[in-house]
Amino acid sequence: MVSRERAERERVGREPAAGDVREAGDAGRGTRPRERGSERSGSGSHARVQDDVTGAHRRAERADAPAGGSAASGDGDGGGGGEEAWGDGLIARRVDENGGAEQFAVLPSRPAASSAALMPLAYDGNLRSRLDALRELVGLSRTRLDSGTLAEAGRVLDEAAARRRLSGQHTVVAIAGATGSGKSQLFNTLAGVTISETGVRRPTTAAPIACSWSDGAASLLDRLGIPGRLRRRPLQHPDSESPLRGLVLIDLPDHDSAAVQHREQVDRILALVDAVIWVVDPEKYADAVLHERYLRPMAGHAEVTLVVLNQVDRLPGEAAEQVLDDLRRLLDEDGIALGEYGEPGATVLALSALTGEGVGELRETLGQFVAERQAPARRIAADVDAAARHLRPVYVTGRRTGLSEEAREEFADRLADAVGATAAGEAAERAWLRNANRACGTPWLRLWRWYHDRRDPVTGRLSSRAQADEEATARQRVEQAVRTVSDRASAGLPAPWALALREAAVRGAQGLPEALDELAVRAGLPPGRPPRPGWWPVAVLAQATMTLLQVVGGLWLLGQIIGLVPPNLGVPVLLMVAGIVGGPLIEWSCRLAARGPAKRYGHEAERLLREAAAGCGRARVLDPLAAELLRYREVREQYARVTGAGLGAGAGTR
Repeated sequence: MVSRERAERERVGREPAAGDVREAGDAGRGTRPRERGSERSGSGSHARVQDDVTGAHRRAERADAPAGGSAASGDGDGGGGGEEAWGDGLIARRVDENGGAEQFAVLPSRPAASSAALMPLAYDGNLRSRLDALRELVGLSRTRLDSGTLAEAGRVLDEAAARRRLSGQHTVVAIAGATGSGKSQLFNTLAGVTISETGVRRPTTAAPIACSWSDGAASLLDRLGIPGRLRRRPLQHPDSESPLRGLVLIDLPDHDSAAVQHREQVDRILALVDAVIWVVDPEKYADAVLHERYLRPMAGHAEVTLVVLNQVDRLPGEAAEQVLDDLRRLLDEDGIALGEYGEPGATVLALSALTGEGVGELRETLGQFVAERQAPARRIAADVDAAARHLRPVYVTGRRTGLSEEAREEFADRLADAVGATAAGEAAERAWLRNANRACGTPWLRLWRWYHDRRDPVTGRLSSRAQADEEATARQRVEQAVRTVSDRASAGLPAPWALALREAAVRGAQGLPEALDELAVRAGLPPGRPPRPGWWPVAVLAQATMTLLQVVGGLWLLGQIIGLVPPNLGVPVLLMVAGIVGGPLIEWSCRLAARGPAKRYGHEAERLLREAAAGCGRARVLDPLAAELLRYREVREQYARVTGAGLGAGAGTR
C-alpha cells in the first residue's frame, strides 16, 4: 500500500489536468503557497502556471466567502505546519509515511444564501401524482395503521419535499465501499487532487468528505450534515469547462467499519444522496454484509447505482473479466437490474484507481449521468417504489373482499330470528283466525268459549324464568349474527383493516338487543282485535239467522206441545234442523274463508318486524362496516396510484 500510495502521488503530480498541488490560504493570514513542482522542474513557465492558478483560486475564495467573515476561519493553523492530518475549512493536508505534509488548494462551497438563484428540482407529472397519492394514502391510514408502519412512507415524503426545494442543477453521488476497497483513492482520482486521506491505517475515512465541481451546493451539503471544514473543490484550470460540472461527490466512511458511528454515518447519508457508487475489490466483492445489508434492500434503486470493481490491476490475465462476470451474477441474484444493453439498470465497471485503467470510462459515465439531471427524481421514484412495497401487505390482498348481498340477507334473517319475527307472524295469524271464529261461530259455541275463558283465563305470559331464558337466547343470537357478518366482511382483508371492521361491528352491537326489543314493540301489531274483512257482517247476520230459525222452530214445537198451536211437526222441525245444521256449516265456511286473510295478516306482521330488525341492524352494524370498506377502497385506489399501476382484477372490492 505504501508503494502504491507513492506511485499515486507521483501520477497525480504528473497529470496536467490536476493542476499543481499546493496550499491556498487566505491572503490576509500571510500564507504563501509552497511550490513542490520545482523539485521536478525549474522552468519559469511552471511558476507562471502556479501563479495563475493561485490567483484564480484566490479570486474564487473572495467570491464565495460569506459576508462579514473570513474564508479561512476554520480550526486549522493556517498552513503553517504539518503536524495535523487536516487543516481548516480551506486547506486539507495528508501526512505521508515520511512525515512530510502534502498540501493542496481546495475551495469552499458557495454559501446557502447565494444558491437561491439556482433552479430548484422539478418533478415530472407522474412523480408528483405518485407523491400526492402517497400523501393522501398516509392521511387516510393514520387512524388505521400504527406510526411504525407509515414511518417509511412519511420519511420518503419529507425527503422528497426537502430535495425538491434544493438545487436541481446538482447531482449528489456518494462513494461507498468496504475497508481497503480503494474508494478514497478513487475519490481523489476523480477529483484530480488528493482530498481524502488514504493509507494503511483502517478505517482511514472517519467522516464523509464532499467535493463539488460547481458552486451552489452548500444547501445540499447542509442537508447531508457535512460541515464546511469537510467541503472541498477540485483543482481545475479556470478556462476549462469540466464535464463533471454539477457533480457533488461524497466520500463515505467504510460501511464495514468497526466504529459504530461510521456505519451510522453511512446509513444516514445513503438515505439522502441522489446516487451511489459502490466500490468493491477482488477480495471482498461477494461480502455477505454488502449484499444483504445494502445491495439487496436497495435493488429497486438500480437506476441510481453504479458498482465499480476496483484494483483490477491486481488480477492477472482474464481473471478481471471472470471476477466481473461473477459480480454481475451476484447482483442479478440480489434482484438488481443491470443496464448492460441500454435498458434502465445499474452500471457495472472495472477499473484501477491506482493505474488509471477504466477511470476515464467512469468519468465519462458520471458526466453523462450528471448532465441528464434525472438522478434526484429517479432516486425519489425508487424511494416511493420501496415505500409501496413496504406497505403492500397492509393494502393489497389476493382475495375478493367486501360484503355480499347474501351476507346482508343472512344477517337480517338472523336478527329477525332473534326478535322472533316468524313466531310473531304465526301468532298474528292465529289471533286473526281466533277472532274470526269468535265472530262467525254459533252463539252457543261462543257462549261456551266465553264461559270457559272466564273459568280458566289464559294470560299468554311466560314465567319470569322462561322470559329471562328467552332474552338470553335472543342476545346470543344477536351477538352471533354480528360476529358472523363482521367475519364475512373482513374475510380476505389485510390484518389492520380486518381488525378495524371487527371493531366497528363490536361498537355497533352494543345496545343492539335492547334496540331490537324496543323496535319489536313499536313495529308489532296494534293492540286490540285484528281488523275484520268486509264479509264478516254477512257471516254474523247469517249465523244470527240460523240461531233465529232454531229459536222459532223450538218455540213452534213448544206451542204445539202445550196446545197453543195446531199440531204440525214438519215445519218447526225443519226450521230447527236448518238452524242447527246451518250454524256450524256457516262457521266452517267462515274458517275456510278466513285462512287466506289470516295468513296474509301474519305475513304482514312478520314483514314489519323483519324490516324493523333489518333497519336497526343496518344502521348500527352494516352501515359502519360499509363505511370501513369504502375507506379501504379509497386507500386501495390511492395505493394503486402510488405504485403507478392498477390493482389486479381479482382484488376488487364490492
